[in-house]
Amino acid sequence: MTRLSVNVNKIATLRNARGGNVPDLVQVAINCERFGAQGITVHPRPDQRHIRYDDIPKLKNVVTTEFNIEGYPTASFMDLVLANKPHQVTLVPDPPDVLTSSAGWDTQKEGDFLREVITEFKNNGIRTSIFVDTEIRNIEHAANTFTDRIELYTGPYAEQFFKNQSAAIAPYIKAAAVANDLGLGINAGHDLDTNNLHFFRANIEGLLEVSIGHALIADALYFGLEKTIQNYLAELNFSHQDI
Repeated sequence: MTRLSVNVNKIATLRNARGGNVPDLVQVAINCERFGAQGITVHPRPDQRHIRYDDIPKLKNVVTTEFNIEGYPTASFMDLVLANKPHQVTLVPDPPDVLTSSAGWDTQKEGDFLREVITEFKNNGIRTSIFVDTEIRNIEHAANTFTDRIELYTGPYAEQFFKNQSAAIAPYIKAAAVANDLGLGINAGHDLDTNNLHFFRANIEGLLEVSIGHALIADALYFGLEKTIQNYLAELNFSHQDI
């Protein structure tokens, strides 16, 4: 089964735009799980423009499925994660000022750094995942960092999906095969939506989790949160006879 983790950053962005506590981030996370979400993802950035550091313990106290914290491993980020011990930490190579994660780690160049960080998290019982593209060398070197999983950056797949589905998915199939051979768990995220999710899930062997925020929250504005989560789950939980 492929789990759906809902990224609630956009809820925090909306809350922060007005001040106060509307919408209530914690209540939205509770509702997401009640409507079927199998995880909650957040990405607290240094400027705290959406998720604030003080949101993390509040969410940790209510999430009953899996709690995933994404971010670049600065000292303050590591302290935040270690203090709250989520089920999973996903390491991204973002500089502080970028709008969204749009590139994976160079795991060969940054291997020693990642290995040190990952060892610290694993020693504290936290599952680790690192954000990578489909370049095979980055997946091979990811295994040397001792990470439990990789998260495949799916932006290029989504961009090419309507132009040529077979070409869009091909590098991800190869990347997943290498990851599976190396014993790495596979997550995926970025620009996945109900248009391209089913095809991705059907073609990626061993896909454990997708993290989706922007598209899912946008769809929720149109269809409602409960209906939207059910729509995404339907794209993941199908019989291969349906393909």
